[in-house]
Amino acid sequence: MKKECIKVSIITLIVNVFLSVIKILSGIIGKSIAMISDGIHSLSDIISTIIVIVGLKISNKKADDEHQYGHERIENVASIILAFLLFLTGILLVLNGIKSINENTIQIPNKITILIAFISIIAKELMYQYTIIASKKYNSDALKADAWHHRSDAVSSIVSLIGIYFTIKGYIYMDLIASVLISIIILKISVEIFIESIDKMLDTSVNNETIKEIESIVLNTKGVTGIDLLKTRKFGNKIYIDLEINADKNITFQESHTIAHNVHDNIENNIYDVKHCMVHINPK
Repeated sequence: MKKECIKVSIITLIVNVFLSVIKILSGIIGKSIAMISDGIHSLSDIISTIIVIVGLKISNKKADDEHQYGHERIENVASIILAFLLFLTGILLVLNGIKSINENTIQIPNKITILIAFISIIAKELMYQYTIIASKKYNSDALKADAWHHRSDAVSSIVSLIGIYFTIKGYIYMDLIASVLISIIILKISVEIFIESIDKMLDTSVNNETIKEIESIVLNTKGVTGIDLLKTRKFGNKIYIDLEINADKNITFQESHTIAHNVHDNIENNIYDVKHCMVHINPK
């Protein structure tokens, strides 16, 4: 699974290298601050994808004596680093845009930048769709974060395109305004990624839909008469479950063990994200 995720990241990395070079060069040659900002955003995509690849490789390592629960949380660490880089990029671009407006360093972009922005929009949206589908298929938080980075880049290219177009039409501040708006988009995405990643680092429980699915599986297992306790926690992109269930007090120890084993297997076989399920039986 991790190998497939890494393959997705390598493909998007190659495309990002091409896009960032083209956008930055066209921004410099075409005199567009918005296009340069957009190119820097794509450049940050390259860094983020490298972080994702490293995170996926490390998270794929088997459990060892020092990390007995595995290394899945490294994906969340990778996402937090990505969020920090995005936030820093956004701040720098905002400051640069404000500085250019204050210093009145206005230049009219070349029409070639419109074509580059249009190509970027299409390419980045396709990359988003490709990566988000893979993140759902392989349940990868790092890929999901990278996918939204692609989407934010597509949106920033749309803003860049609008800014360039209206600047060429005579609204001379639109290119700089577009640059600042792109920066704000980057900041928003970075905060969302950071909050989601931190949430998963804090052993947050799963959503109500998953809780109901677990309860249904448990109560439909032969021999289970009720649930006394159900606790869940996210560990990276995996789920850990602690269960206390009821069974007839008159059955044998072996029969109790069989019920607990069946509950364990039914949960892990039906809910893909569950890595470990601990089941305790209370006789009643």
